[in-house]
Amino acid sequence: MKRALLIAGAALAVCSTLALAAPESLLPPGFDNPTPAPAPRRTAAPAPAPAPVRPGVTASPGPVVEPLPLQVPGSNVAPVALPANFPSVEQIEKMTPDQIDDLLGLTPKDDLPPAARRATERIGVISLDEGGFPSQALAGQPASLVRAALAGTKQELVSRWGHILLRRALASRLNAPVGMDPIEFAALRASVLDAMGESYVARSLVQDVDSANYDFPLTNAALDAYLATGDIVGICPVARLKGDIRTDAQWQLVRSICLAYAGSGRDASKDLDRALSRQKGAKIDVLLAQRYAGAAGEGRRAVTIEWNDVSGLNPWRYSLATALGVEVPSSLRKGAGRWYDIVDALSPAQPLKTRAAGADVAAATGVFSSAALVDLYGQVFADEEDLGDVSQRATQLREAYVAATPADRLKAMRGLWGTGDDRYARLVLTAYAAARITPSDDLKSDAGDLIASMLAAGLDRNALRWASVVDSGSQGWALLALAAPAMSGTVRSGTLDDYVDADKSASQRKSEFLVAGLAGLGRLSSGTTNSYANRLHLGLGRQSPWSQRITQAAQVGNPALVALLAGVGMQGSSWDKMTARELFFIVRSLNRVGLSAEARMIAAEAVARA
Repeated sequence: MKRALLIAGAALAVCSTLALAAPESLLPPGFDNPTPAPAPRRTAAPAPAPAPVRPGVTASPGPVVEPLPLQVPGSNVAPVALPANFPSVEQIEKMTPDQIDDLLGLTPKDDLPPAARRATERIGVISLDEGGFPSQALAGQPASLVRAALAGTKQELVSRWGHILLRRALASRLNAPVGMDPIEFAALRASVLDAMGESYVARSLVQDVDSANYDFPLTNAALDAYLATGDIVGICPVARLKGDIRTDAQWQLVRSICLAYAGSGRDASKDLDRALSRQKGAKIDVLLAQRYAGAAGEGRRAVTIEWNDVSGLNPWRYSLATALGVEVPSSLRKGAGRWYDIVDALSPAQPLKTRAAGADVAAATGVFSSAALVDLYGQVFADEEDLGDVSQRATQLREAYVAATPADRLKAMRGLWGTGDDRYARLVLTAYAAARITPSDDLKSDAGDLIASMLAAGLDRNALRWASVVDSGSQGWALLALAAPAMSGTVRSGTLDDYVDADKSASQRKSEFLVAGLAGLGRLSSGTTNSYANRLHLGLGRQSPWSQRITQAAQVGNPALVALLAGVGMQGSSWDKMTARELFFIVRSLNRVGLSAEARMIAAEAVARA
């Protein structure tokens, strides 16, 4: 046993020696071998304390949260069916935002909140208080007759005063006839205004209709008005709301331009590049659209406009070129038509010289008033740049107003009047200057022109001051016999004989118009009327469907319908397109319905311009 203890002690000594050989730890006891922390136990969250319930009140259960259903892979779920012609992902990536909205049905049906939407009754520009016709003026008339009158007026009128009357009727705030859609009525009126050159009035008229109510004819009339006024982006609300109302190439160019001005210039640029490469429309039309769209800002780039292969002008090309300041070749502009002259005169984007060149047509047709024409030449006179003949006319007009003596003022007016096709427009220009001339026997030889000038602006009372100066049977006498607001008795046949015998106009057209005008105003006896109608072969008793309609409209006392039918009968580019018989029915009908001032001015204008 003693040996056993010695062996155990030896073993312990060996172990102790090995333990002392290990390095000594510098950490506190137990720090180098920490006791592991016990794993946290999962315990349920404590339930909230129940809210106290008042006696008699039942506690409501807490919200129930249902888990979202998960789609299990391989489950039997039917796919969404797409239309057979639905575009691919690649095609959708190439679409514009508007096209995607159309595809997905996201295009709004109306761009106005319900409270801001306007009714379609009484569409127009001027009310009765502002000189328009009563709103019910055509409401009780046959829709077919009103439609035929408006659809049949497709060009400008020969008469300046007829133009002014028809413009007033078309611009009035009117209810549509029974049986005619109000939008159709607005579209027909706007189309006639466009044809007359009254683009600004037409634009105001179409703007009185909410975009959601537009149809195909109204859209066409509106686009014509916006092009003529250089305001192509004005049609954008309609293009945005009703993009599929037209499918032609020009409409697609319009939509691209509108897209650019809506802030998507890059998409618009892509559309126009595609239109150019695929030849959707004439090259010049697309190039002008690219330049116009580029002016919106985003995606701006240089676009070269080339006219080499262009064979003619159209409203699209001229409107965009004018708005962009792009010069149109004179070879294309010359002889393009009177529409372009009127557009030039009205456009603030055109130079003064160009505006003045078109002002004669605008004044002669009735688009420009005498005051507006004088204002234009006032700007020319104030311009420091020498504009050649235009500046000379402005100087002459100033002399016609402020020259020291009546003779000097009359001399300046003679220089303005001239003898060319624009003579009547110059009479419009000098109307108020002529009214400043004191009647005098010394100026008797010019009385006819002075009176015609005053009547061109409706200054009939000023013109009547010359009644004691003019000779019986002269041109001045004839104009005053027609223009006088009232006349005691009838015109004597002897005095009328003197005028007819001295008439040197072609085919005695002045005499024909004088007899027709006096007869229509009731200022000739029936015997004298029949005698001169036979002598001059006027055929005043011959009837036609048009003469019957305008006579019936006068018999029922409807001025607005008479005005529309008078417009039908006065279509043409010059007075040689007008017959004395048509003038007779127009003057007589207008006079019967209380439009005697217009009847007198139209009759006097016919004699002055024949």
